[in-house]
Amino acid sequence: MDMFRLMLEHFGHQNWWPADTAFEVMIGAILTQNTNWKNVEKAIANLTEKELLDLNALHHVPAKILAKEIRPAGYYNLKAVRLKNLVDFVMDRYNGKLEECLADETEDLRKGLLSVKGIGPETADSILLYAAKRPVFVIDAYTHRIMSRHHMSPEEGTYDELQNLFMDHLPDDHKLFNEFHALIVQTGKTYCKKRPVCEGCPLKNWTDIHP
Repeated sequence: MDMFRLMLEHFGHQNWWPADTAFEVMIGAILTQNTNWKNVEKAIANLTEKELLDLNALHHVPAKILAKEIRPAGYYNLKAVRLKNLVDFVMDRYNGKLEECLADETEDLRKGLLSVKGIGPETADSILLYAAKRPVFVIDAYTHRIMSRHHMSPEEGTYDELQNLFMDHLPDDHKLFNEFHALIVQTGKTYCKKRPVCEGCPLKNWTDIHP
């Protein structure tokens, strides 16, 4: 927990995920793949303006039109298809009832999300944590980088191995996991870049063997 405390003292609470609804979180989890959040915000603003930030609306809108609206997020044709895949998953498996989707058992929902083409572990776990509010720790590139640079995990460590490292040493608390991951992202963006800026980093002298 030293890692969490050091980052929290430095950055303060992050208040993630920046979305008004659980469905917006799910959409954002796909749009944020391989891009930054500012671009995602532009794409979500376009969807909101065109009244497309809705399960039924996205289900009926053609992929080509959807791609045009999410263009700021990059890879827009691919992401349009992935968004449609996610919506189809909710429509087919839960009869279009988002609340039933988000209320499903964690393991079953995770398996279902991972079965959707275009959704990998990070995106699935982001939906579980931030939309469904489940205690599932999200692992991203920043987490890999920070942990490997502090010799807490090997560079070639798998997603599951790193996720287990956190979840085995932390209480099952989705609010804690939410804040912890958000702080890791902020630390990664500010200090632990590809070319690290170690001066001033809250983890500069962190030596605890556990997260």
